[in-house]
Amino acid sequence: MNTPLQPILRQGGFTLVEAIVSMVVMGILVAIVATVMRLPFVTYMDSSRRADMTDVADTALRRLSRDVHLALPNSLRVTQAGGVNTIEFIMTSGGGRYRDMGDGQAGNPLDFTNTAATSFDVVGPMPQGMAVGDSIVVFNIGDNPGNAYAGTNRAAISKIAGNTVTLSANPFAAQSPPLPSPNSRFQVVPASQQAVAYTCPAAISNGACPQSNGGKLMRYWKYGFSGQTGAGSSAMVADHITCSVNYTNNPGATRSGLLSITLNVSSAAGQGGGDCVSLFREIHVDNTP
Repeated sequence: MNTPLQPILRQGGFTLVEAIVSMVVMGILVAIVATVMRLPFVTYMDSSRRADMTDVADTALRRLSRDVHLALPNSLRVTQAGGVNTIEFIMTSGGGRYRDMGDGQAGNPLDFTNTAATSFDVVGPMPQGMAVGDSIVVFNIGDNPGNAYAGTNRAAISKIAGNTVTLSANPFAAQSPPLPSPNSRFQVVPASQQAVAYTCPAAISNGACPQSNGGKLMRYWKYGFSGQTGAGSSAMVADHITCSVNYTNNPGATRSGLLSITLNVSSAAGQGGGDCVSLFREIHVDNTP
């Protein structure tokens, strides 16, 4: 009787040399993959960061544009002092038409001769949202006697009854010479806003894109009409900002202005510092009083 063959048992696993070779090969493969994948990853992170900075600049410029479009005609002014650009204007909430003394209709006209006459009728729809404490401005030309900052053509509302508005005083009758609106128009300046100012550090050229050095775009409001922004309310619109501003006024037949602003947004420290995005915008200003 034949004895069955016994299977030869072989030891499984791998040797130390094989393990070392495998680790070396895997390390080489990982290094190659990391090198290949690094550039797309870095590119994605850079693109995402720059998109965020672009969004910050675009949102800030949209906010500024919306406010400037509500500016009282001939009230916008741009100054630079101490390395800070300031864009200031008087905010309006609407406007309407006042009853003129020469229209021949019964009622209360806006009197440009008698300082004691402080009431007038609004012809047509009442301005939406007009309230006691708001101010009425007529024919603002930016210089005396039509200078709303100086108050020579601005009066606070003390009472509203129907379509009749009563003012706390009548500065229009004290003007020399009187400056009634050719179209009997007036603008309303809300007490909740009054003069508004945007400030940002002036851009200092540093290569292709000026760096912000942590500057802030600030909005100030309800500080009166004196230009002293510290007395009012404030809010930060954007951070890591510098700007370049230019305003061209065309007081002739076009009665328009052009506000040009370049907003530079830099990345924060530790977040790709050195990146900078610049957005340029031109804002048309209606200066028809």
